[in-house]
Formats: sequence, C-alpha cells, structure tokens
Amino acid sequence: MRKEDCFYLGKIAKKFSFKGEVLAYLDTDEPELYENLESVFVECNKHLVPFFIETSSLHKNDFLRVRFEDVTTEEEAEALLGNDLYLPLSMLPKLSGNKFYFHEVIGFEVEDQRLGVVGKIQSVNDSTAQPLFEVLNGAVEILIPMIDHFLVKIDRENKKVVMNLPEGLIEMYL
Repeated sequence: MRKEDCFYLGKIAKKFSFKGEVLAYLDTDEPELYENLESVFVECNKHLVPFFIETSSLHKNDFLRVRFEDVTTEEEAEALLGNDLYLPLSMLPKLSGNKFYFHEVIGFEVEDQRLGVVGKIQSVNDSTAQPLFEVLNGAVEILIPMIDHFLVKIDRENKKVVMNLPEGLIEMYL
C-alpha cells in the first residue's frame, strides 16, 4: 500500500499493558467510527506495514486501546511507539454537500461567482491558522482562505469549488 492511497489516522502514543497493548491517538472528530477495525497500516521505517488487530476499544475519547496480533510483550509494543497509523482512502466516510476532505478537492477548479474560473487547486496548506487553497492561474499562485462564508458549493460532478470571494482578493495576485 502506498502512502498516497491512504489517510493519516493517528499515532501510537503509549504502551498500555505489559502484554503488548498500546494506546493510539486518533486524529478524528469521530473516533467511534474506528473502534472495530480489523487492521491498520503502521509506518515503520518509511514503509506502511499491515498490522492485524486482535482487540480494540475506545479509551478516554481520543484514544484507541489496541492489541495487535503478534505483539505480545512490552518490548514489542515499545518498538511501535511514535509510529503513524494509516488506513486506505476507501475507508473514509463519504462526505456530501459543502463538506470535503482536503485531498478530495486537489485538481478541482475554483470558480468565483463574480470573476469566473480563477484557477486549479494544486494543494491545501493547513499549516497556517487558516487553511488555504493554493490555486494555480497560469504561472501565478493564488492563496485563497478556506472560509465557510466564501464557499458557495462543492460541485463534485464537475470538479469545481464555487466561491463568492471578496472583491480585490484575486485581483491582488493578477
């Protein structure tokens, strides 16, 4: 499995018992969706390795208490600490309406209601306080804040993000 075909689920945070159980921090608003997984991919030395789950249960809201098959000692569990967890993109719950996953809109056109097509989304920068669409218009990169108020419609069928952008935002780049 390639990392590009997966989404980040969380990280193995700490050991839980002397029998090899671990607590995994889940980076999600709905941890209960992942309570009964059969397996996950654990990133070990930059490779995704499938680990099968014997038992799992939610622990204090954001954590999943996991017992992996073939991990039976404290030492084996310790070797997994800090490793990231991934699942195939196909396991993401489907979103509808104006809710979307960042990876889902890469390649979509941004259409402003006033100016028409502004460009194509190259990536989403979520390392800032406000996530930004990084849009390419010819050779010019345009940064558009992902603000619900600006978002009119996610048109999955036509691969478009329709927005109502404030006057001057796009013109400042062109």
